[in-house]
Amino acid sequence: MESGPAIFAGTVFALFGAGLLIWTATRLPRRRPVAEGVSRIASAALASLAAVAALAAGAWCFTRL
Repeated sequence: MESGPAIFAGTVFALFGAGLLIWTATRLPRRRPVAEGVSRIASAALASLAAVAALAAGAWCFTRL
């Protein structure tokens, strides 16, 4: 019964992390801002860090099954 919430949380974290990483990777080569009104380098670094952290949290949730 406890594996249901772990699967749900892991899926949400993994989808969010993958989506954010794809968003950042598609915006940078086109020289478009990742976040409006913020330095491109700072926003790309912060978004990449958040994406990797979300993917790691998703992987951690899946190891708790």
